[in-house]
Amino acid sequence: MELVKVENLSKVYGKGETAVKALDNVSFSVNKGEFVAIIGPSGSGKSTLLHLLGGVDRPSSGNVLIDQTNIYDLNETQLAIFRRRQIGLIYQFYNLIPILTVEENLTLPLLLDEHKVDQQHFTDLIGQLGLDSRLTHLPNQLSGGQQQRVSIGRALISHPSIMLADEPTGNLDSKNSKEIIDLLKRFNRTYKQTLIMITHDDRIALQADRVITIEDGKVASDEVIRP
Repeated sequence: MELVKVENLSKVYGKGETAVKALDNVSFSVNKGEFVAIIGPSGSGKSTLLHLLGGVDRPSSGNVLIDQTNIYDLNETQLAIFRRRQIGLIYQFYNLIPILTVEENLTLPLLLDEHKVDQQHFTDLIGQLGLDSRLTHLPNQLSGGQQQRVSIGRALISHPSIMLADEPTGNLDSKNSKEIIDLLKRFNRTYKQTLIMITHDDRIALQADRVITIEDGKVASDEVIRP
């Protein structure tokens, strides 16, 4: 079942002679439960693509449909709500709020939506993430790997349609990197959580179901690794 559809997506920064085309007519689709890695050299447009998929930026032209909703038909308020409920974002540098505890950071998307916390889901999530004994800690009391686990939990707390990860291991050592990728794969396999990940590491990319290579703002290749 097709969950994400990207149609003729382009993004241009600047105007006239100084204009830079970061994305150039990109199209592809992602099925529900699929794990897709996006790779490409620095400046190729892969981070721009992820920001557009996540509704963080708006394209110059083209469409992004998530679960049949064209996210750029939404106004800013509607898009913010859709993003909070349906898109789980994981960043390289965690983006945790320093004055909030682990539990508060994890449940923040629900609190912003004025939704109650599903205690069963929360308990299961922190157990999977190994954060049971860290709920009252602040981010600066955690290791990098633990902070990224909190970031993953925050992305998953609302049962999103899709999880987007931007170099989630880029700030971690090899041991923590493996643990984070194993966690993301577990959520993808066990919960059929659709995952699109940007990575510069070919070894990580080859663990995905598909690898899309972006070069000069275009899709250079789209290869199925495992059906």
